[in-house]
Amino acid sequence: MTAKDSPQVLQSMLRQIEPVGASAMSPKENTQIVEAILRQIESAHIRTVKVTFPDLYGVARAKAIPARHFPHVVEHGVQFAYPTFALDLAGNPAPGTGTAEEVGYADMTAIPDLSTFTVLPWEPDTAAVIADLYFQREPIALAPRNILKRVVAEYEKHNLLPIVGSELEFYLLKSDNGTWRTYADKPSMVYTWNATIDPDGITRKMCDAVEAMGHRALAVSHEFFPGQYEINLDHGEALDMADRTFFYKQAVKEIAWQNGLMATFMAKPRTDLGGSGYHLHLSLADPANGANLFYDPRSDHELSELALDFIGGQMAHARGLTAVFAPTVNSYKRYVLNAFAPYYILWGYDNRTCYVRIPPERKGGTRVENRTPDGVANPYLAFAAALAAGLDGITRHLDPGAPFAGDAYMNADCLRTPVVPQYLHEAVTALEADEVLCQTLGPEFVKAFGAVKRLESQRFRSHVTDWEFNEYAFHL
Repeated sequence: MTAKDSPQVLQSMLRQIEPVGASAMSPKENTQIVEAILRQIESAHIRTVKVTFPDLYGVARAKAIPARHFPHVVEHGVQFAYPTFALDLAGNPAPGTGTAEEVGYADMTAIPDLSTFTVLPWEPDTAAVIADLYFQREPIALAPRNILKRVVAEYEKHNLLPIVGSELEFYLLKSDNGTWRTYADKPSMVYTWNATIDPDGITRKMCDAVEAMGHRALAVSHEFFPGQYEINLDHGEALDMADRTFFYKQAVKEIAWQNGLMATFMAKPRTDLGGSGYHLHLSLADPANGANLFYDPRSDHELSELALDFIGGQMAHARGLTAVFAPTVNSYKRYVLNAFAPYYILWGYDNRTCYVRIPPERKGGTRVENRTPDGVANPYLAFAAALAAGLDGITRHLDPGAPFAGDAYMNADCLRTPVVPQYLHEAVTALEADEVLCQTLGPEFVKAFGAVKRLESQRFRSHVTDWEFNEYAFHL
């Protein structure tokens, strides 16, 4: 290492940085983190560090930094174009986001959060670090990671620690003469994991990468539909869980691509395939001793009043949450009857036909499962929105109503029971009308998110699909 790469210089740099939403680390903590990173860089022969952040979609945007230049980036950050937050996935800038024409298409600064430094097992000699974003030296209010930090800080004021688990489904597809077909094509292979559903061992490579990064996979299995998989991650504190999920999704997509496959988390990639969900497992712990505060052995179903209030928040804000949970036009193909995705806004005990399910585990495993998000949901925003709704339920003691028993698709009162929004533009309108979510997530986010999503919805509305042509052209 050169002189400017020394631990002493890095320590000096790090002392100048205060993470967004957190107090500055002590000199001892600085030293420990810096020394650990330097050991990793040296022992793993790291040549490149990717400084990355999630955009509104949760896509990893990054710059690759030579390792010798990383100390400079720790001190000064790296510049990205602020209007990155104005773009849809076709590269179109949405007007009115507050991040583009309004600020002269200026730069924002990405400051690495060194606690997220991770060696990437699938990229030789490469590591990555997640950055917090600033504009004109102020934290960017609409940056997804900053939003989640603010929501977690609100829970800290109530002496509550949010714990979250990620349960994500995805498809593996392979190209066949220009057509994307499922990697595994046999039906009825749910809950299997062998060479018949993964002949090239791709999911093993993904799990090995997750383990090597320290992100703690719990289980992997083939899901219900051909070529659909699920890798569960161990639960954890909300921000750490979002960071781990962010890296996990990169691992899945990049390892698949390196092996000639495409991994997609999109809600419904083909008409003949089922949807892919992103089930959120949510609980609250006592910061002092880690006790699960949703568990109460003296209450009905051993579910605490705090948990019921939290569920009440999920119910009260269900329609407003949907735009964040289901952030694409395609997402709404999943919200149909009998698809094991939410349709009616109900909650129930171990009931997969409901919007919110309470899994049967109790004691430390007591939790609330929100089944609404699909696989493309941004983990930072999904956690932040669900927790914001739950906190409102707690502070206002919102009654969730009676739990639903039975098949909600068949037996719910269809005239009186609210349903999730059925279109993206409808969901965006519901979010904008939800004062609590708008205030907690921030008006800057709602403005930018709404502008990008309305552009996406309008583009789809003007696009003629193959279905329309095949349905109408010959006869009409």
